[in-house]
Amino acid sequence: MLEPLVPLYLDGGRATDVPADAALRTFLEAAESSTAYSGYHNRNHVVPLPEDVAPLVGLAAGTEVTVRVPRRDALSVVIRTWRDEAAVLDAVHKVLPHAPECLLKRPAFAIHSYVQGVPLSTICGNGKPVDTLIVKALAELLARMTSVRRSALPPLPAGWPAHHTDSLGFLKTLARCADQQIRQPNWTAFGGLFTALGIPERALLDFADRVPAMARRPYSLLHADLHRDNLIVSFDGEPPLICVDWELATFGDPLHDLATHLVRMQYPLEQWEEVIKAWAEAMLRVRPAAVNGLQRDLRHYVDFERAQSVYPDVMRAVRSLEESLTRKNLDEATAEVHRALTVAAEPLRLRNAPTAKEIEGVLVRWLASRDGTSGQWSWLVKAFDWKPDPRVPEHPGFPAVSVRDSLLAEGAAPADQVFMGTAHLNTVVRVPGRAMPVVVRRKRPNVQRREPSHLSEHAVLRAIQESGVDVAAPRVLALGESYARDSFAVHTYVGAQDGKAPRHPVNGLRPHEADGLVDQLCALVDVDFKSIDPAAGAGGFYEWLTEQLAGLVRDLPNESLTLARTLGLPDHGRLRQLLSRNRVGRRSPALLHGDLNPWNLVCRDDRLGVTIIDWEMALVGDPLYDLVRHMHLTPTRPEIKERMVRRWERQLGAVHTKDWQRDWGVYRRIEIVRSAYIDLDRLVTRASLDVPNVSRAVNSYADTLAAATAALGLPLPATANPYLALALA
Repeated sequence: MLEPLVPLYLDGGRATDVPADAALRTFLEAAESSTAYSGYHNRNHVVPLPEDVAPLVGLAAGTEVTVRVPRRDALSVVIRTWRDEAAVLDAVHKVLPHAPECLLKRPAFAIHSYVQGVPLSTICGNGKPVDTLIVKALAELLARMTSVRRSALPPLPAGWPAHHTDSLGFLKTLARCADQQIRQPNWTAFGGLFTALGIPERALLDFADRVPAMARRPYSLLHADLHRDNLIVSFDGEPPLICVDWELATFGDPLHDLATHLVRMQYPLEQWEEVIKAWAEAMLRVRPAAVNGLQRDLRHYVDFERAQSVYPDVMRAVRSLEESLTRKNLDEATAEVHRALTVAAEPLRLRNAPTAKEIEGVLVRWLASRDGTSGQWSWLVKAFDWKPDPRVPEHPGFPAVSVRDSLLAEGAAPADQVFMGTAHLNTVVRVPGRAMPVVVRRKRPNVQRREPSHLSEHAVLRAIQESGVDVAAPRVLALGESYARDSFAVHTYVGAQDGKAPRHPVNGLRPHEADGLVDQLCALVDVDFKSIDPAAGAGGFYEWLTEQLAGLVRDLPNESLTLARTLGLPDHGRLRQLLSRNRVGRRSPALLHGDLNPWNLVCRDDRLGVTIIDWEMALVGDPLYDLVRHMHLTPTRPEIKERMVRRWERQLGAVHTKDWQRDWGVYRRIEIVRSAYIDLDRLVTRASLDVPNVSRAVNSYADTLAAATAALGLPLPATANPYLALALA
């Protein structure tokens, strides 16, 4: 690399060679006024060298060069191992002499030699098959990169795998770098959007943790961005192809370069085998160990490429809408986000991915919260007019304008104020004129709960409020439909005043919290449930539970039912027969929460101890059931259990507690059996595994299965072990 002593500081500093500095300044200004094509971090201008600059870079006047100017508006959307592209080009040039050369480098710009030819994309567009001769030339190009000496490259960043054959270590390093360089810098601005789209914060790191052992392959220089725009087809055919734009180059497992190339080149799927074969043949001639484990390990790098791409693809889509928002652009961005989520769904285990209509709603809410929505996007603001649900009249302390303000604020909420539940997406927002934040609740897209809801949550919360009982629960402020008839509810927020995540008793209740929960469960018996459902409470509750569970099992997908039978769990008919052998006493019915897992309890420091949230599974039945189900779903120390049941028995009369000791075990057994089916189905379908209470439940499935078969009086079949291992994978 030619590095003449010509300092040029566009942002301050003293030039020691004024004539050269002035010439470069004039040249740069002229270059920046010319047409540019943009890369990840640079704008690239192809211009001829003027007479006063040509001697500075050692070329003849009129020679075309590429002026690379850093983009100030660039998003952080790629992994960069080295910041000094010039040093990488120095090393590359010794092995690939036709690659670009850095002729001059300054903080404000760099001048590279211009590669004569046309990008492959102009003669063979994305998605089209690539000629076999070009495929072989590409394979040879990738193989030749392995000849670049490690000692010629810049130093590797801290934390790089110490052993330069550790393929799994390299993949984990890529995942960590992607999280640090792509997700984290953008999480403040886009984290709420990603969370609303169903992408967990640890998605990439969790992906890397799931990758199994991989074969060892010797590290080499990788281009890491070899797509059709970065491949120049030379005019003279010698060499036939030249790589440009080495800013993403790295040093690691060569299989990563193949995977990145396969995905970013957008080959037709039927051509993948040809490309992989050509790569393997080329590598066998120069670096045979690079093909170790090719068939087994390539998919892990392909999965990683598809997984990490969801972040830049989504950000680019919404950034394009900020620049120009039209109906056509919104449709295109929605389709692009849907495609990115679909591609990343399998490697990132994104279950219940939103539909195109739901994605459009998320994008609109996010855009509507941006500055300037009253100007060029006025049609979008009008689209944010909401339609109230007549079942919930306007709240005197939360008028229609406050509802609209909460919807506009929803899209701007940061990730730490967007909470994903089993069935709802909950976004905490602040509304002008209101001291405490509120929470906007929306149904999660495509979530089909195996356990159905029996009562309307808003009706349950209204009945609790109107009853005047001492139960800490959210209050419904509004119910309605927003953009594209997307239903929502606005509740009071019961977490911290700053809107941050609430504290849940995930390891069990403390004594005062246990007392407060029991007191509230006892208070629920005074709620008039007939106002919610006039027919509720008729018939035997345990018999109804049995029928509900049998129906749930009957309607499970075939895959779940097949594995259940293999693991020794009976079908719905046999299950009904086994459960019907039990009987429970008749106790007066009451309103029940129905799902008192730790994440539906918010800790507080007053007399009530906890606030009870998420009432969508409320039902009417035996008060004993709520207590039993809570202790089934929540780690409960023996002394806390004893404290709770004694307090519960002492506060409620015999009409609600008679013979509870005899019936406790009956409810306990049906809940164990219920968990055996539901958690197995979650393992098979991977549904809601990003929700904490679901994740904890499926992680202990082996114990749940053993307890369920014992509760039903059935043996665990000898054939269960291999299938159980599969279910727990």
